[in-house]
Amino acid sequence: MGGDPARGGPSHPGPRALALVPARLGSQRLPRKMLLDETGRALVVHTVANALAAGVFERVVVATDSAEIEAVVRAAGFEAVRTRPDHESGTARAEEAARALGGAFDVVVNVQGDEPELDRGDLARLVAVFVDPELEAATLAGPLAEADHAKPQVVKVVRDAAGHALYFSRAPIPYRAATDGAAYAREDALPWAESARRHVGVYAFRPAALAAFTALPRGRLEALENLEQLRWLESGRRMRVVEALHVPLGIDTRADYDAFVARARGSAVPHPRP
Repeated sequence: MGGDPARGGPSHPGPRALALVPARLGSQRLPRKMLLDETGRALVVHTVANALAAGVFERVVVATDSAEIEAVVRAAGFEAVRTRPDHESGTARAEEAARALGGAFDVVVNVQGDEPELDRGDLARLVAVFVDPELEAATLAGPLAEADHAKPQVVKVVRDAAGHALYFSRAPIPYRAATDGAAYAREDALPWAESARRHVGVYAFRPAALAAFTALPRGRLEALENLEQLRWLESGRRMRVVEALHVPLGIDTRADYDAFVARARGSAVPHPRP
């Protein structure tokens, strides 16, 4: 399968992939986050351009309930589709957009609009695992810094021997030996850093699995942790956790955005255009 990497088409054979970028205008911690443009480009446009540069997506489309976001994305030369305003999650918004767009895609990847620095190689690895015909869903996770282990805003994941998620949590998992000497881990346990992983909130689904996910009722653990991916595990389904080589710095606060602007202005690598 060929394609023009500058247009987002796959540059090598592999699963046919669609990237959807859910983007809503409302943001409590950082108002109008998606349209912040102190780099000369709106944040959501940075995210689209970065996903296109991965070279594995046939299309990258912003899914939004905002006419303003749609206009900014289209003015930058990228695709956007309008969705209902009442979605509770980006995954639900992505599912509506996937149905509206159609197309015989093997995998639909939900790329959050406030993740402009996702590693392009990691996105390619995420898509590539769908050569396994039995795989329904996958996500990314990378190294977890010791200082982040107890932070509830940092989501942790533990995996089984085949690389599927056992559990996602805001709590400090897996267990670490207490500093007061009270240890419960076995002497032959692997070092903590080899099992602790930081979740990177990018989700990839087969189209049928994405539809099945949004049709599921909210799970009890999902409600407690406020982590929608737990709905999938609670229903008895499996989600592959692909090792990310780079954990991106998401943008949730003004300080996060200011740091991104500083990095973007210091970058010598030009952003791709459609």
